[in-house]
Amino acid sequence: MRISRSRPLRMGVVAVAGASLLLTACGDSSDSSSGGDGGSGGASGETSGNTDATGVTDSAIKIGTHQPLTGVAAPGYSDIAPGAQAYYDFVNAAGGINGRQIEFEVRDDTYNPTTTGTVVNELVLQEQVFGIVHGLGTPTHSAVIDQLNQDEVPDLFVSSGALAWDNPEENPYTFGWQPDYEVEGKIIGQYIAENFPDAKVGLYLQGDDLGRDGATGLKRYIEDQIVAEQEYTSGNTNVAPQIGALQAAGADLIVGFNTPAYTALSQLVAQQLNFKPQWFYSNVALDPQLVGGLLANFSDGKVTPEAGVALLNGLYTTKYFATVDETGDPWVQLWQRVWEAHGDGTPLTNFNVYGMAQAYTFVQSLVAAGDDLTRGSIVAAIEENGTSFEGPAYAPFDYSAESHRGISGVQVVQIEGASLNELTPTLITDGGDAEIQEDAADGADDDAPPASGIPE
Repeated sequence: MRISRSRPLRMGVVAVAGASLLLTACGDSSDSSSGGDGGSGGASGETSGNTDATGVTDSAIKIGTHQPLTGVAAPGYSDIAPGAQAYYDFVNAAGGINGRQIEFEVRDDTYNPTTTGTVVNELVLQEQVFGIVHGLGTPTHSAVIDQLNQDEVPDLFVSSGALAWDNPEENPYTFGWQPDYEVEGKIIGQYIAENFPDAKVGLYLQGDDLGRDGATGLKRYIEDQIVAEQEYTSGNTNVAPQIGALQAAGADLIVGFNTPAYTALSQLVAQQLNFKPQWFYSNVALDPQLVGGLLANFSDGKVTPEAGVALLNGLYTTKYFATVDETGDPWVQLWQRVWEAHGDGTPLTNFNVYGMAQAYTFVQSLVAAGDDLTRGSIVAAIEENGTSFEGPAYAPFDYSAESHRGISGVQVVQIEGASLNELTPTLITDGGDAEIQEDAADGADDDAPPASGIPE
């Protein structure tokens, strides 16, 4: 993995003053319009004739990504690329795919859209990568999606839940990966309607696609329960006006579609105001270990990381694959095996796992595309085979010529000590009025990786 950066790759949780830390999660700060559900045209007809095999040789395939390896978004999220690299190294050690080694070029964009444009141009024009894989962030990736599609470069498995990645008619080379925010919002909304029907709900939203797409899903089920809706601007760390307004409105259950720094900030402000509602956060907002560390940082050490994690006990969120604390899960056991062999010697994190899980999906796409790999063939392979891809995600992918959405659902969970207590089976849905259903395959006996750890 060749990395362009000015500081070490792994940062973990760093001590940064609350006024300057602006941690933005996998997909998050943007005012770009959503791509919606795409059109009926799909990508197949537009891409199937693309026989360009740039970046592919008989012995290698070169891919690239943009990640926040340094800067304000690096804590936690700088662990994603090393996770992906570890899995690619694992596959390469076993001989690669169709005799090709996967070369993973990582560039640091510091979560700055202008820099994203520069490094992606470098990857596409100078490094001649086959495609961009795992590009992280809504504002950053929005800066390059049009150009990648105009140049017919595969733009696979964006690290963000924005609806914008699901627009196959206009952007046939782009595919989402994680559950989108509308799908998650619908499932959270239904859970609240069924389990907290008398709750007075307040919305705590990042003022962009993250917050607004999530709110769209929520309002399909609990619009009549919402008593206040507050948006914050990413970059302004003073959220006391928003939390105070939710308290004044009488909200006793707050749903947050925000990023981890703003989870920590909301919890600290609520304590200062003696405001004690029930909290329900999007999965991008609530990794307990990361948020616990941020609480320690923002409190200037008055809260230890361990105490910060304890403060999160009882909060609700969602999940869509097994986390590192689930040591009996066969996928977690695979990730531990990969990390022990090819990691950097630090403890495995959920962000490492996220990167490995995405890399597994990309490898599965290579397998599906076969030996005659081209930019058009991998898009066709994902559209034709994606719904049958197996992997660590609880819900199936929603890939077809008409849909480039990623994982189709989540489980509702509650933090209990160091664990996430599962409250629902895996629930799946689509955008709009599509019904929420229990995943028929949830809990299947064969929900485990192949013995080799590599897609077959």
